[in-house]
Amino acid sequence: MDNNQQSKENTDRSDLVSEDGKNSKSVVCQRCGSKVLCPGVAVFAEKELFLPSMRKKSGLSTTEGSVDGDTLTAHWFVDDMYTFENVGFTKDVGRIKYLICADCEIGPIGWHCLDDKKSFYVAVERVNHA
Repeated sequence: MDNNQQSKENTDRSDLVSEDGKNSKSVVCQRCGSKVLCPGVAVFAEKELFLPSMRKKSGLSTTEGSVDGDTLTAHWFVDDMYTFENVGFTKDVGRIKYLICADCEIGPIGWHCLDDKKSFYVAVERVNHA
């Protein structure tokens, strides 16, 4: 059964990633459907990043040092913030800014470290593809 699930994930991923390793479909917000990235502009990257649980922007700040969330490994990577069609950024949380949907403010859908001005990651599991 695990093999079926794994092959399903690989099939799903191959449907999203073109031969040159870029997104073959638009990346859109799960909640409102707003376009985050156009097809062919982001590279698939595997990197372990922790993202707090999804919620509205007002609920993203850390309260009393504990944050619920997930460590995700599959991301769309872009090296220029102007590549995005529609994305917002949270206030700094340490050395991190989280990416949110600019329309409905749900997030975080992605991650940006202030130490590296050319690295923006959007979690594949936190967006839809159209």
